[in-house]
Amino acid sequence: MYKIGTFNKISPVGLGKLTDDYAVVENQGDAHGIILRSYDLHDMDFSEDLLAIGRAGAGTNNVPVDRCSDLGIVVFNAPGANANAVKELCICGMIMAARNVPDGIAWAKTLKGSEGVGPQIEKGKGQFAGTEIMGKTLGIIGLGAIGRLVADSALALGMNVIGYDAFLTDEVKAALPAEVSVVDDLAKLYPEYTYLQTTRQKA
Repeated sequence: MYKIGTFNKISPVGLGKLTDDYAVVENQGDAHGIILRSYDLHDMDFSEDLLAIGRAGAGTNNVPVDRCSDLGIVVFNAPGANANAVKELCICGMIMAARNVPDGIAWAKTLKGSEGVGPQIEKGKGQFAGTEIMGKTLGIIGLGAIGRLVADSALALGMNVIGYDAFLTDEVKAALPAEVSVVDDLAKLYPEYTYLQTTRQKA
């Protein structure tokens, strides 16, 4: 039987996928495999029994991949597993910023306990009207699993979408909605980028 150690809080739904050939243990030093999310393993000493490390998320920046390779420990992740959740947060943040929602909430809290709240709201709400995102242009840097979902949602909200990806493959480009305008130079997406690069070089 293989012993699995966990860091962070791993969902019981995920751990429930393990068969009877696996047992979750509290002592990671005894584990044959480790499942984690954001816990940093760079300073951890790995036992000779450790065979694999699985990251429940995108990327492996919190795992010393080179050292694991030297020790024969397989490292893998779950790219795209949290893509929809991140996409929703991205869209949420964009709408909140466009409509001044955080400032509006902060202002509304200042009215707590005061009299005549109704008239005050009618008088002051205009300062938080913000702007609609429909018809606006959204630039997306990185057209991976998350970027593509953000592009889909932005298009559904009536936005114009321009995308850039330094490692864009023909396969990924073909999977993008036809309405997404893909540029091959970041300066075309973000004109100030050229200025920033030039300034940094002079500095």
